[in-house]
Amino acid sequence: MLNIDWKPDKKSCISMYRQIVNYIKEKIGNGEWTVGEKLPSQRELAEKFEVNRSTIVEALDELKADGLIEGKSKKGTRIINNTWSLMASMLPGSWEPYIKSGIHKPNLHTIQIINKMEYKDNIIRLGTGELSPELFPKDMMKKVFKTVSNNITSLSYEMAKGSLKLRKVISKYLKKFHINVSPDSILIVSGSLQALQLISMSILKPGSKILVEKPSYIKSLHVFDFSGVSFSGISMDADGIKLNEILKNIDRNTSLLYTIPTFHNPTGILMPQYRRNKLLDLCNKERIPIIEDDAYRELWLDEIPPYPIKAKDENGIVLYMGTTSKSMAAGIRIGWVVAPETVVERLGDVKMQTDYGASSISQYVTAEWIESGFYEIYLKELREKLKIRREIALNVLEKYFFNMASWNVPKGGFYIWLKLKNKIDMKKLFYKCCKNGILINPGYIYDFTKNYNIRISYSYASLYDLELGLKKLSQIIRSLSDSCYC
Repeated sequence: MLNIDWKPDKKSCISMYRQIVNYIKEKIGNGEWTVGEKLPSQRELAEKFEVNRSTIVEALDELKADGLIEGKSKKGTRIINNTWSLMASMLPGSWEPYIKSGIHKPNLHTIQIINKMEYKDNIIRLGTGELSPELFPKDMMKKVFKTVSNNITSLSYEMAKGSLKLRKVISKYLKKFHINVSPDSILIVSGSLQALQLISMSILKPGSKILVEKPSYIKSLHVFDFSGVSFSGISMDADGIKLNEILKNIDRNTSLLYTIPTFHNPTGILMPQYRRNKLLDLCNKERIPIIEDDAYRELWLDEIPPYPIKAKDENGIVLYMGTTSKSMAAGIRIGWVVAPETVVERLGDVKMQTDYGASSISQYVTAEWIESGFYEIYLKELREKLKIRREIALNVLEKYFFNMASWNVPKGGFYIWLKLKNKIDMKKLFYKCCKNGILINPGYIYDFTKNYNIRISYSYASLYDLELGLKKLSQIIRSLSDSCYC
């Protein structure tokens, strides 16, 4: 039985129920009353506190709303929590000012909704940039994990640059793309996103400007905002970023250029070799370093893409990023940065300050996955399956979207860039799709200006859901088109 040796002060300016609430919170907060203990009945509490039963009901209702107690019929009222809900309610102010003053800006509201809805049941995910669970190489991965588990001797922290074994494996792997670097010029990261975060924290000064393709995946991120870095969008044509527009946008604040030349996200564009050569020449001449994001390289479907820009980088101005997140498994969270040793040392030092290194087990698995030859075998099978998915998606688009949109035919990657012919309200389209169980990535999250595009992914949804989802999407677009007078 809980000990109650206190009574509210009837002469206090604080209401009786409020005094009771504060008393019970104090008892729970200091650990005198613990989780699981049962409170006396309302009648007993009213007698002990010498108040009306209605006052007890009011106090208990507030404690329930705060998540501290729970009342069940015939089982009485028990204490169920004693941590954050109590602390938050007892703070002198609110967390809101702290939340709003943080250096990281919140995601766009649309992206927040996407991130939440991706994990709900019965949602058809038409925009997810990830491989379907159907494509996961379960049997191969079991063998890799078995080998790794048999050979593991410890799971200690790795070096600042990452596992030496994995860096040696990556160094050898990159040779097939004509990138010849030593393990010392490679930093292991937890995917491309972390690489961008490290760059923003390590080698850019406030007020810097980054030239990026328009549209661009990086526009949907806020990894550079807290460091006072801005973006300048450069238009694209069928071959990628326009070089003449780069020249128009260069000024004294221009720090570097970010590009996804191979199966661009979100447009799927593949930059040909001649444009890569000219881009490298231009950046060498203007002394603008390049960040080359090559996340989709291994996902070619028709023919092997041109070598990375980094392959012809003789002056060390290209900072090259690769990852297995798109081609193997997003949950492994392993990527790499190739750069001059001084840059790698700087990035590695900052990485150690933020997370003390990428997951050791993920590094072991990735090294074994590539070195064993399983990766190459798997990629061959994966390309065939993705090619089938792409063709099905294109056929469905031809069937349902032929008179309402145009689109590209990607030569690799995950994405089809759908361009709507009618100027409908894209936010209304997004929310209406959500209500109908369809999750899309509207083009405005990637662009600098208003557009009427949608990034369609053929990599995640099941083949059945892919067709059903695109059909439903066409119907929703048509209904919005019929209701507007644009």
